[in-house]
Amino acid sequence: MAAPGKLSALTAGRAKAAGMYGDGGGLWLQVSGAGAKSWIFRFTLNGRSREMGLGSFSTFTLAEARERALACRKLCAEGIDPIEARQVQRGEARLEAAKAMTFAECALAYIESHKAGWRNAKHASQWQATLDTYANPAFGDLPVQAVDTGLVMRAIEPIWATKSETASRVRGRIEAILDWATTRSYRRGENPARWKGHLQNLLPKRSKVRRVQHHAALPYAEISRFMTDLRSRDAIAARALEFAILTATRTAEIIGARWSEIDLATAMWTIPKERMKGGREHRVPLSAAAMDLLNALAGPSGGPFVFPGTRRGKPLSNMAMLELLKRMDRPDLTVHGFRSTFRDWAAETTTFASEVVEMALAHIVSDKVEAAYRRGDLLQKRRELMDAWSKFCG
Repeated sequence: MAAPGKLSALTAGRAKAAGMYGDGGGLWLQVSGAGAKSWIFRFTLNGRSREMGLGSFSTFTLAEARERALACRKLCAEGIDPIEARQVQRGEARLEAAKAMTFAECALAYIESHKAGWRNAKHASQWQATLDTYANPAFGDLPVQAVDTGLVMRAIEPIWATKSETASRVRGRIEAILDWATTRSYRRGENPARWKGHLQNLLPKRSKVRRVQHHAALPYAEISRFMTDLRSRDAIAARALEFAILTATRTAEIIGARWSEIDLATAMWTIPKERMKGGREHRVPLSAAAMDLLNALAGPSGGPFVFPGTRRGKPLSNMAMLELLKRMDRPDLTVHGFRSTFRDWAAETTTFASEVVEMALAHIVSDKVEAAYRRGDLLQKRRELMDAWSKFCG
């Protein structure tokens, strides 16, 4: 490299034509076609030629640019790539600055950056609620870099056996936030919340821990008597709950049901993927009892929703069926629990294959089963299943 000193502050300031103006020692003044000026350091290390930006001409004087170029030449003399060295330095600076970035702050940033892509608007509040309940009390105020395996275990181990599904969700959400923080250079190292090859060595599989009944369910032997009481009640919430039981569907799917989704001619209810928890379109074969219920309603003339609420053009409240259960002196039950009633009945009293029952509940099954379902044979089996369930319900 030529010794520096070919440029002067005056000539550098007067340079207008686009091009590269050498000062020596690997330092160049670059003038773009738009007239912008910047300092460039050119070097060759291990047979590889590279260019490194040293800053804007308006920010750094010629003397300062020479000092920067000198520092780079010294690194090259030691066999150190100055570009890689700067990247490491910046990473350390970001990491140092991130000591003030707590896990709770990272969680907020993660939720904010991802919520636009979540199918359900409730996901953001659900994420925040679980983190506030389980993760943040354990390490929310700590720097995200400080979160280690012990802290993650402190958050999820107490509920792993008693609330296994919730604990698994919390672990996954912590893992996602820590991965985000690593990508943003707020932390380094392996993710202490990862399951495979790590927490799986410290915690039992969810399938091995005691299952907890999250939704109070009615024993299937009592469903006929319950349905008799339910059908004696003249309320739209009663019809909605009856339809939910007959179709083994979820509350959100029931209250959002539209007449446009139902084909009365083929006795089929097609729920669009946008309204399904699994994000897949779900076809529900309707039994004779379910069809009788629909035919007794006002139909499309009563508005777009099958089960309209008190406000015109609005669906039934998501609390209406729960309030109905309270009026029936059954506050011990939940709407979702009737899906468990259906599942228990199918498993213990019928010979229907498990995948048929799982598909009826809109649970995700294998691609092979999904392909069979699309061909129609599982749909026919599910129709037989729902007819049998309807008859059992009385």
